[in-house]
Amino acid sequence: MPRIGITGHMNLAPATVVLVREALQAALEPYGPAELVGVSCIAEGADSIFAAVLLDAGGRLEALLPTPDYRDTQVSAAHLPVFDGLVQRAHVKRYIAKASSMQAYEDANAQMLSSVDLLLAVWDGQPSPEGKKGGTADAVAVARNAGVPVTVIWPEGAERT
Repeated sequence: MPRIGITGHMNLAPATVVLVREALQAALEPYGPAELVGVSCIAEGADSIFAAVLLDAGGRLEALLPTPDYRDTQVSAAHLPVFDGLVQRAHVKRYIAKASSMQAYEDANAQMLSSVDLLLAVWDGQPSPEGKKGGTADAVAVARNAGVPVTVIWPEGAERT
């Protein structure tokens, strides 16, 4: 049973959300619901789109959350209904640290990468901004260095906001 992780941009244009959803559905299509396990931090954007597509396909979702206060301190008001719904539907919920910190977010990402057989990356191929760590480009590099296969998903016409 392959375990599939997700990394990707949070700031997707509305039309891109549709394109990414369709591309993720296609990427998960080869797996039957009984063998489909996905790991997501359920961040806004790619992480949440993946979690919804996975659950809609009958897969099992492991919500890997940085801290118990993540919802209250990091999730935007606009994303709360989606976040809460996905956490509620998750089969497993795990917290990595007790309190919010940059290290907690990095540890959550590292835990996800160390627990999957494949990483889907909703990524435009651009490097992380100068001086910023932990973005999509960094997650892809860490996965590749660790020997985790990476499938990049960036449909034709996709844009970030």
